[in-house]
Amino acid sequence: MSETGEFASRLAEWLAEELGDPGVTIEGLRRTSAGFSRENWVFDATWSARGVRQAASLIARRDPPGSVLVTDRQQEGAVLHAMEHSPVPTPHVRWLDAKGTRLGRPAVIMDLVEGVCDGFVLNGSRPLERRLDIAQHLYDYLAEIHRFDWRAHGLDKVLEDPGAGAATAAVEHWERELRAVQLEPEPELEVVLAWLRSHAPRAQTTTLVHGDFKAGNVLLRDDDVVAILDWETAHLGDPLEDIGWVTNPLRAGEHRIAGVWEPEDLIRRWSDQTGLQADGRSIEWWRVLANLKLSVIVLTGVHAFVDGRLDRCYHSPVRLYQLLLDQIGA
Repeated sequence: MSETGEFASRLAEWLAEELGDPGVTIEGLRRTSAGFSRENWVFDATWSARGVRQAASLIARRDPPGSVLVTDRQQEGAVLHAMEHSPVPTPHVRWLDAKGTRLGRPAVIMDLVEGVCDGFVLNGSRPLERRLDIAQHLYDYLAEIHRFDWRAHGLDKVLEDPGAGAATAAVEHWERELRAVQLEPEPELEVVLAWLRSHAPRAQTTTLVHGDFKAGNVLLRDDDVVAILDWETAHLGDPLEDIGWVTNPLRAGEHRIAGVWEPEDLIRRWSDQTGLQADGRSIEWWRVLANLKLSVIVLTGVHAFVDGRLDRCYHSPVRLYQLLLDQIGA
């Protein structure tokens, strides 16, 4: 049986049990090219519930054999369920298989949101005023994420609160990830790790952190943001982690509109809406952490490729190393 055929068979069994209808039908199943860390399968399902025929367009996101990220589906599902109680538009989770018994590897099934994903929409062909409006609305949602009452919605039961030591916890996390995948000594990263440890700022508060907020993880319908995607790295921590990520100079083409929507504009609007301080030195520290994180993600891809678990070839992130050393003045 082909990969698609086997997937379809297992998917049908899963849906039949969840929906209580052994006659559930799946049509248009196809694996999309979107996403670098998960397999995305889209399909239409039709079933009967209490004699009424129902239908839905769905997407199944399954862990691949090898990836650039190793994350937890249970935590991702918990965050998405909680965010349904916020103003932030997110996909609705239908079912979650954190252990991988349904489809062979951990997976989550969500409603498919119709929209366009354009990672460089802020510097695309739309008129400037429309691009600025998209930028403002997009990052207003980042402020909403940081304002979200994560305790009231039970995320303290599934996510660890690092408290004021969020920066140190982040360094420790990404160092563990590095040690798990590095195939050779990485002296540049050792220098960066030492700098990060010795300059770690204290967090002013703990908020929900998206972890990979960017236009490329957003769906647009016309000029409206209809879904914020990819919550797999969401965690509790310092909100300035997200600010460092979205003002990282390496990603300027994604997050900035030259002369109109610069980091200071984004930060000022975010601070006004959240009431949180935007300490410049702390933000710069998180920008360094962002590029360390990107380096480790690339090295994870290298490790998975060498291990035969990923067919996308990654190379040592030398450009990132140079940027990191420039950032810390080494």
